[in-house]
Amino acid sequence: MTRHDHSLPASYFGERYAANLDPWDFETSDYERAKYAATLDALPRDRYASVLEVGCSIGVLTEVLARRCDALVSLDLAERALERARERCRDLPHVRFELAQVPGQWPEGTFDLILLSEVVYYLDAGDVARLADRVQGCLRPGGEVVLVHWTGETHYPLTGDEAAERFIDGTRAFLRVQSQSRTDKYRLDVLACHEDARPRASA
Repeated sequence: MTRHDHSLPASYFGERYAANLDPWDFETSDYERAKYAATLDALPRDRYASVLEVGCSIGVLTEVLARRCDALVSLDLAERALERARERCRDLPHVRFELAQVPGQWPEGTFDLILLSEVVYYLDAGDVARLADRVQGCLRPGGEVVLVHWTGETHYPLTGDEAAERFIDGTRAFLRVQSQSRTDKYRLDVLACHEDARPRASA
């Protein structure tokens, strides 16, 4: 399987959603359902004031994550996916959706939880480093970051393990690994701010 050399463009995802509104079977997959439950179980706190979800797709995880926070900003780079997500979460006024391609585009605000579920391996190494800078610029003191990634074979720029390890290495100055778990299909990493870490302005 030939790997992409650079971060995947928005057109890659646009084409997939044009062909199938649920190209990764988020609504019907037992794997996704179990992974979402494990993700929510891994959250260190019962509730968060402000959460950022990067790569929300059609909003299946968004809908259940919204129950655990006072405010949720969910990003995706495919407008068709966001249309479905907005419809799914239409009765959740504390959820805001934005069209954005990270790390070049980033929302305003600060967050006490940032969820990066099945997204970091779409980026090349340089963009993972820029993503780490973005996270440092908006994560509140004491905040947490959760990574979830499929560990099987892909054609993405990075494998799930490469993506997670590069992000962890790039955030060692302000994040520490709080917990890690893996199944035969994915890994889940929970990172937390060092006690003495301070946010800084993002580039």
